Amino acid sequence: MDQSARYADLSLKEEDLIKGEKHILVAYKMKPKAGYGYLEAAAHFAAESSTGTNVEVSTTDEFTKGVDALVYYIDEATEDMRIAYPIELFDRNVIDGRFMLVSFLTLAIGNNQGMGDIEHAKMIDFYMPQRCIQMFDGPATDISNLWRILGRPVKDGGYIAGTIIKPKLGLRPEPFAKAAYQFWLGGDFIKNDEPQGNQVFCPLKKVLPLVYDSLKRAQDETGQAKLFSMNITADDHYEMIARADYALEVFGPDADKLAFLVDGYVGGPGMVTTARRQYPGQYLHYHRAGHGAVTSPSAKRGYTAFVLAKMSRLQGASGIHVGTMGYGKMEGEADDKIIAYMIERDECQGPVYYQKWYGMKPTTPIISGGMNALRLPGFFENLGHGNVINTSGGGSYGHIDSPAAGAISLRQSYECWKQGADPIEFAKSHKEFARAFESFPKDADKLYPGWREKLGVHK
Repeated sequence: MDQSARYADLSLKEEDLIKGEKHILVAYKMKPKAGYGYLEAAAHFAAESSTGTNVEVSTTDEFTKGVDALVYYIDEATEDMRIAYPIELFDRNVIDGRFMLVSFLTLAIGNNQGMGDIEHAKMIDFYMPQRCIQMFDGPATDISNLWRILGRPVKDGGYIAGTIIKPKLGLRPEPFAKAAYQFWLGGDFIKNDEPQGNQVFCPLKKVLPLVYDSLKRAQDETGQAKLFSMNITADDHYEMIARADYALEVFGPDADKLAFLVDGYVGGPGMVTTARRQYPGQYLHYHRAGHGAVTSPSAKRGYTAFVLAKMSRLQGASGIHVGTMGYGKMEGEADDKIIAYMIERDECQGPVYYQKWYGMKPTTPIISGGMNALRLPGFFENLGHGNVINTSGGGSYGHIDSPAAGAISLRQSYECWKQGADPIEFAKSHKEFARAFESFPKDADKLYPGWREKLGVHK
C-alpha cells in the first residue's frame, strides 16, 4: 500500500524544521528492493518508524496523524532519505521525564531494518534540537577531570598515555598486577581489555586489591597520579553495580582515579545509563566491542561509527573509542576525525547535519587498536591536536625494553609532534622513542625509510 500521501511531505524545508525545534531529524542511505518505488518505500519506512504499519487501522485518529514521522527529502540517485520525527513520539522516563536512547533507537532503527520492501537502510547522521539535548543526561565528567587528577591544566591538558593489559586473557592475579605496575612506571592510564572481568583463573576480588597496590607503588615511585579503567560490564545491572561498588571500596582514598568501562554496544544503552546515573563522579569509559557488526563501512544496514559516537555523548559517556582513523590496525579512514570533532566540540558539522550541543560536556576520543609511538605523530597531525586518551597495548608491552619504556615512548611521540620536530632527529636525543623504531621495525620501514642508517642501527 502506497502511504506517501500521509507519511511524506517533500515540501518541508530542512532549515524550517531545524528552526522549528519540534523534530528529531534522521538521515539514512536507503535502497528499496526491486519493484518498489523509492518514495513509496520511504513512506512505508517512516510509517513503520512511527504511527503506522502496512495497512490502515481503525484505531487511528486525527491526533495520531499529527505525530506521524514524515519523509521530507529523498534523492534516489544518492540513496539519501531524510525523515522528521516529532519529539512527542519518543518515550520519556517516568521518574524524571528525560529522554532515553532506547526509544530513539526503537523508532529510528527498529522494525524498519527488517522490512520486506527495503534492500538496505543505514543511519548516517541525526539532528537533535536544543530541547532534546537538554533532556538527555550527557557526560557527568570529562577529560578535564582526568587532567586535574594528573596535575595538568584543565584546558588543553594534552595527551594521556594509556595501555590495555595484554594478553587480554590468561593472566592470573599476580602477573596481571605486575603488568599494570610495569606500565604505570612510565604511563598514565590502564584499561581492562573488554573480556577481562571475573574469570575463574583471575577472580575480581583477588586481582583488584593487587592492582590497587600496584597503582599506589607506582604513584609513590614516580610522584605522579595514575588512572585505572575497570570493566564493570555485565548482563545484570545489579552485578554491574556490585563490581563498581567493590572497586570503589578497594580504591578508597584513590577512588577518583578509578574509571568504569562499560561495553555499551553489547551491553546496550541501559548499561551506559546505569553507570552514568549511579556513579556520576567516575569517568565513564564507553567501549564499543562488537560495534563493527553494524557500523562497518561494508555493512549496508544499522548505523555508522559516527552515529554511535554521537549517541554516546547524549547517553553520558565521558569517553568512547573512536578507532585510529586509519593509523592503527582497525578499519577506518583519516577523515574519521569528524567523529572526534563531533563529540568533543560544542558545535560541529556532521555528514549531513550541523549539530550544536548547547554546553553539554564533551566526550573524549579514546584511540585504540594497533597504535605505537611511531604511528602517533601522523595521527596527531591528521587530528590537529593531542587531547585524547590513547590505549596502546602492543605499543607498550611490545616495546623492546619494557612496558614503562613503551609508555615513555608514547609520551615522547606526543612531545615530538607538539614541537614540530622531525621524528628521526627527535629520536636521537630520546632513547625510549628511538628504541620504538627497533621495537616496531615494520612500521619504521614504512613510515621512516632509511631510519636504520640515520639512527645507527645495524641489525
